[in-house]
Amino acid sequence: MNAQPRKVADGFALQLMTVLCLVWGTQQALIKLAAPDIAPIMQAVGRSGIASVLVGLLMCWRGGWEGLRQGTLPAGLLAGFLFALEFLLIAQGLTYTSASHMAVFLYTAPIFSALGLHLVLPSERLRPLQWLGIGICFAGIALAFGGGMSFAALDGRMLLGDTLGVLAGMAWGFTTVVVRTTRLSEAPPTLTLFYQLFVATILLLVMAVVMGEAGHVHLTPMGVGSVLFQGVVVSFISYFTWFWLLRRYLASNLAVLSFMTPLFGVTFGVLLLDEPLSLDFIGGAVLVLLGITLVSSEQWVRRLLSRY
Repeated sequence: MNAQPRKVADGFALQLMTVLCLVWGTQQALIKLAAPDIAPIMQAVGRSGIASVLVGLLMCWRGGWEGLRQGTLPAGLLAGFLFALEFLLIAQGLTYTSASHMAVFLYTAPIFSALGLHLVLPSERLRPLQWLGIGICFAGIALAFGGGMSFAALDGRMLLGDTLGVLAGMAWGFTTVVVRTTRLSEAPPTLTLFYQLFVATILLLVMAVVMGEAGHVHLTPMGVGSVLFQGVVVSFISYFTWFWLLRRYLASNLAVLSFMTPLFGVTFGVLLLDEPLSLDFIGGAVLVLLGITLVSSEQWVRRLLSRY
């Protein structure tokens, strides 16, 4: 039976994507809010552990374990390692920088996945408009890091946190490369997600013990609520809603809509944590989002420009 053709994003897709981006945009602010009660790395352990159990139960009910017999384990372990690295970098980065900054720098991931796929897959060679987008994105990162300020005037802690945010985006981007270029590309999405969540739970717990953060867990309403929200709503419900949308709508349309996430992330950082925003950061964030749009949705942008 032929696969159902994917549709252009309609009003329903826009509404659902707005809700998803709103949910995804709360993550960094929630982690920061709950950090006094539960260490960010332990929040990541709890989130991944809860979601891996839920995904595993779903796979027991609906199937999906057959991918284990198709040689997906090595790639699954690598994807899980990169997923764990991403959340380790996020957890550490949020101790130094603001949730607003992390929300923007994390979403540089499409830039790194595009660069990785360009090197690995001939069909994913970057076009001139995408190279322009990469240049704009990195110019935005440089501006957001401090613009015209002298190195001595930069906040060293925030600069470190921002750098960790970019590295987290790189880890996320390379996870996409692994999924696209290995046997995981033919595996059920549930199995790919389970690999990432399960491996991340184990590795992050080990890192928490090594770093002395495992004992930083106080079961307050804020801490428990943050972990439950991230584990059930973000890592389980929202991810499967995203997969459902990808099966029905054009990925390029959804990619453009997903760029609302860092905007919501910045908004929640300001509203919930009273984080200040500098003009350098605002200008840099705009350039980063513009660059990501050109890279991830190059065909959509070309069609839009051809109308004028």
